Amino acid sequence: MWLFFALVTTFIWGLAELFYKKGARPDEKFAHLKICVCVGFIMGIHAVFTLITGDIGYDPKNLINYLPVSLCYIISMAFSFFGMRFIEESISDPIENTSGAICSLLAVVVLGETIAAGSAIAIVVIVIGILGIGFLDNTGDTDRKKKLGKKMAIIAFAMPFCYAIIDAIGSLLDIYFLDIETSPLSNITEATIEDVANTSYELTFFICAVVLLIFMKIKGVKFELPTQRDKILAGVCETAGQFTYVYAMSGDGAIAAPIISSVCVVSLILSRIVLKEKLTKLQYFFLFLVIAGILALAMIEGE
Repeated sequence: MWLFFALVTTFIWGLAELFYKKGARPDEKFAHLKICVCVGFIMGIHAVFTLITGDIGYDPKNLINYLPVSLCYIISMAFSFFGMRFIEESISDPIENTSGAICSLLAVVVLGETIAAGSAIAIVVIVIGILGIGFLDNTGDTDRKKKLGKKMAIIAFAMPFCYAIIDAIGSLLDIYFLDIETSPLSNITEATIEDVANTSYELTFFICAVVLLIFMKIKGVKFELPTQRDKILAGVCETAGQFTYVYAMSGDGAIAAPIISSVCVVSLILSRIVLKEKLTKLQYFFLFLVIAGILALAMIEGE
């Protein structure tokens, strides 16, 4: 089932990426913080719903226990949202989406995970496809090509690298935390570990959202929900994808991570359908590589 959840997560987060593109406007000074607030509040609503309707025996101590993972994901996303305001997706996407490959490498080196030769080749094919698609995607919003100062340009370009590294560390920690035999989470069972981890992450994101909202209020930043449709839709998709993500990572995380990193493929396809962006023959070729790599992983891991 982990493979099914990995594919579902990839699609949903690809949809979220589409709304992120539309919501991270370069002329909106605190757009990245507004996105974080929208995502955090929606996750908070889902966390409360889970606590009310689900019998997961949640221990509040898990907010602290799971904090290293939560902070990795939240901080990496904040870096990504900030970078989106200033640099093209064609630059940031291929860098950010290498996080899955980095996670697989770290899982082998740090956790002693083993990856079959065939799976390793498939992962390499997926990474090549992701990089190829990203670097050839020159259809982004031209407003993002606004000139920046040298210092800001360096900072903005560093954001996707920060995302890739921190997100990979978060994914690595998730492999450890979602293993019932090694998990530091309290009062968990095989049936509840995913929900407990996800609820902890969502509640932490909600707390961060409240802090950011207070910060923006102090700064006098206008934040009217009716005008934040794209950010809200991105938050809904992000929350739905996070729900399926923990189930994917609780299976074979070292293999699920690179599959999920191919969200840029879904984003590209949706941009072609929704935003009418055109694809080149080379982009279709690299798209085929990613799909072929995912299918190869599915066949190898399904044996």
